[in-house]
Amino acid sequence: MKAKEQMLDIELLAEGLQFPEGPAFAADGSLWAVELKGGNLVQLKDGRLHRFPVGGGPNGIAIDGAGYIWFCDSEQNAVRRFDLKTQQTETIVHQCRNETLNKPNDLAFDGYGNLVFTCPGNSRREPTGYVCVLTAAGEVRKIATGMYFPNGLAFSADGKELIIAETYRHSLWKGRWNAKDGSWEEAKLWCVIGGPDGPGGPDGMAFGEDKNLYVAVYGTASVRVISPEGSVIGLIPLPGQNPTNCAFTPLRKGNLVITEAEKGQILGCKPF
Repeated sequence: MKAKEQMLDIELLAEGLQFPEGPAFAADGSLWAVELKGGNLVQLKDGRLHRFPVGGGPNGIAIDGAGYIWFCDSEQNAVRRFDLKTQQTETIVHQCRNETLNKPNDLAFDGYGNLVFTCPGNSRREPTGYVCVLTAAGEVRKIATGMYFPNGLAFSADGKELIIAETYRHSLWKGRWNAKDGSWEEAKLWCVIGGPDGPGGPDGMAFGEDKNLYVAVYGTASVRVISPEGSVIGLIPLPGQNPTNCAFTPLRKGNLVITEAEKGQILGCKPF
């Protein structure tokens, strides 16, 4: 099936950002993201952009039920947590079984408090990337190894499946998520976006209410729409070449927010 392309009204939500990643919505409806090359967390609230310096190289972002802002730090090789009330940042994870984390990239919580995060390191040319879980009980261990730049990830709405992007194989992998054991089981190649000689690859992603998966494809100026069967059925063209991630806003039903690194922007659009 050929991907359906549709020109949409793209709304500029913020600009002047230094390689934005994320994004994620807090309980109060505010939008959070990071500036990978600026060492900041950013909050977009009531039309105003607020910066919170945290240093390092903040990358993916996730918000827990208590409102803490969790983020990967690829420069400090750690998963860190920011408390908006105190504006203090603490390192939560820096090792996996005595091995220093290798440039963690993106992260997501399941419904039981387990945190999954990718560690691509320098795995663009060698399959040395891996994926870890920080269980609700506090254990850190690998759940996948031997990957070429594991990157974005997303849980299905029912929490029973986990999708992980392998950017430098242009691949999305889908497996059954066992929340009780914190394990990713029966993972299989689910979708290929582009080819080995094409630009970029799949980065961050988010499931829509239509059960399709929306994937920011870095280097292609587009978000691709993937059906539940793993077919690319849609393409949202963007003004910037390097979308890094996306999220659906809880306040404006169906609206997608996208971070874009080439132009340093946060964009909004309503998918088809």
